[in-house]
Amino acid sequence: MAGLAVRIESLVKEYGRLRALDGVSFEIREGELFALLGPNGAGKTTTIRILSGLTRPTAGRVWFFEKDIFRESLAAKRMVGLVPQAVNLDLELTLWENLLIHGLLFGMSRRAIAQRAEELLRFAELWERRNQRVRTLSGGMKRRLLIIRALLHAPRILFMDEPTVGLDPHIRRRLWGLIKQIQTKGTTILLTTHYIEEAEFLADRVAFLDRGRIVALDTPQNFIQTLGEVAVDVVTSEGLKTYYFRNRGEAEREAMKLSKQGESVTLRRINLEDAFIHFTGRKV
Repeated sequence: MAGLAVRIESLVKEYGRLRALDGVSFEIREGELFALLGPNGAGKTTTIRILSGLTRPTAGRVWFFEKDIFRESLAAKRMVGLVPQAVNLDLELTLWENLLIHGLLFGMSRRAIAQRAEELLRFAELWERRNQRVRTLSGGMKRRLLIIRALLHAPRILFMDEPTVGLDPHIRRRLWGLIKQIQTKGTTILLTTHYIEEAEFLADRVAFLDRGRIVALDTPQNFIQTLGEVAVDVVTSEGLKTYYFRNRGEAEREAMKLSKQGESVTLRRINLEDAFIHFTGRKV
């Protein structure tokens, strides 16, 4: 069994009367890709900001590889790479210059930066564009640059706050491949997203975050299996209703019965969004 990379205990964050996080606790194993899934305002970005040292919690404790991040903040920050939701690259500098500045801020030598930057630019298929200004890049290329910038100082933990937000499905899936490649190299990844299919495809385990609380935590496969295998969506005068069945035979028999009653019926595979709605009572 891998050791613990991240341990979070009873994390609370209050903004006046608003409690953005309400006693969040979970653990991430070394080398694991762990996803926080939830709607906007659930507390995903607040969690990332606290873990990356950008925000102090109201209460709670956090450890990275058994180092208390509030007592040993400098050592903890050196373990972490952050891919923010917003593109905060310097658009007037080249790709190479953005990486150079990041490396210098982390105390890397120019020689080490040059070696690591070339390795990562080639890895992300951006080497040929290294001397272009960042403003000339497409949205997907900027996202790739954000990711490899976060990896430049060889962090043991990578925090990714909705890294594919706003991208079209083709570019999103290309980034999924890059993220999985990073994990195979041994990096522990915490990913926040509100894209159901992203969490289902990428994550080893998923935590459902809703209104500042973890309401359920398991593997995507186990979440889905708690409901069954096949869903039957029925459009009625009262709206959409969904029924879950253990096998396709049961689902087809129910669908046939409902169709004879004049209902509009669709069969499909149960997905992670069904599980999220089941545990929270609302959509992502």
